[in-house]
Amino acid sequence: MTTALSIRRLGTLSAFALLVGAAAAETASAQIGGRLRGAVNRVTGGRISVEQLTGGNHPITTSLEHARWAVDSLDNFTPRESKRSMLELQRTPNGGFVLQPGYWEMHTQSYCLKAGTHGPGGGDGYLFAPTAGPAEDAVTTILRNSVNHPEIAQSEIQTLLWAIIARAKFEDLSPQHKATASRLLTPQQLTALNRSALDLIPGDEMGALMNRVPGPLRQIVEAENQLRRMVTDPGASFAEMERVAVLAGAVGMGPGSRAVPSGRWSLHPDGYYVRYIPQGYSYTVTQIWVPQGSPAVGKEYDPATHIAVPGNTSRQRLVQSGRAHQGH
Repeated sequence: MTTALSIRRLGTLSAFALLVGAAAAETASAQIGGRLRGAVNRVTGGRISVEQLTGGNHPITTSLEHARWAVDSLDNFTPRESKRSMLELQRTPNGGFVLQPGYWEMHTQSYCLKAGTHGPGGGDGYLFAPTAGPAEDAVTTILRNSVNHPEIAQSEIQTLLWAIIARAKFEDLSPQHKATASRLLTPQQLTALNRSALDLIPGDEMGALMNRVPGPLRQIVEAENQLRRMVTDPGASFAEMERVAVLAGAVGMGPGSRAVPSGRWSLHPDGYYVRYIPQGYSYTVTQIWVPQGSPAVGKEYDPATHIAVPGNTSRQRLVQSGRAHQGH
C-alpha cells in the first residue's frame, strides 16, 4: 500500500495542479460576472449592483476553486480496514465526531447551498471545501444546533438555508419558519441576516434583467428571487420551493468545471481523508479514512464545516450535517 509520506507528496502535487484549473475557473467566472454587471446596469440604471446579486458578498462564497485538497492518486483506492459506522465515535458538543484510526462511514443529512442548479448525478464527483462567506457563522450554527433538535424536520432546516442564500428578510418569514429560526439561531445572528437581506426585485424589472443575463447565472439569480418570495409566504409548500431550488433532468458541464470522478478523496488539512457520495441533494454517504499514526487522531470531524463541492459547477454545493439520514 502507498505510504503516508508518498500520499502526502502526491496530494501536494495534485494541489498544485488544481491551482492551474482554479485560475481558469476564476477567469471564466469573472467574464460572466462582467457581462452580468453590464446587464444589470442597463436594465436597472445602476440601482442594483451585480455584487449584490452574485458577487463576493454572496452569503456563501465556497466554490470549486476553494476545493484544493483533492488526492487524484487515490482514485479507486479503498482502505484495507473494515468499514465502521461513524456513529460509534465519541460525539462533540458541536455534533461532530472525535476521530480514531480506521475507515469510517456515515449516511448523513445534507443540504443544498446553491439554488437554481441541478442536484447530484451523472457520475460527477464531489470534493471537500470549507464553509466560507458572510453567512458562514449562521449556516454553521444552524447545522450544529440541528443535531440537538431531532424534532425539527430536515425540510425546515433546508428552508432556512435557502432563506439565507436567497438573502430573505428573516423578520418577514412565515410564522412557522420564523419559529424554527429562533430555535436554531441567536437574536444577534437573526439581526445580522436581516441587515444583509435584499428586497424583492419587481417582476417586470426581473423579467427584463433575465433576458440579458447569461444562462447559468440567470437560473441562480431567478431562483434566489423566487425563494425570497416563497419563504415569506405561509402558503408556499416545501415541494414548490424544492422545484425552484433543485433543477431536474440532464445537465452539461458548467463554466470552470473540472472532471472529478465519483468517490475522489480529499485530504483534509487536519490530516484525515474524506469523500462524499451523494444519493441526492438531501442524502450523502460520507466516508473518512484515518491512517494509523495520522495527526487527525483525536481531532474533531465537524460536518457543519464541510461543503461537498461538485466538479461540475452546474450542480449543487452540498453542506453536510451531523444528523444521520433516516433509516441509517
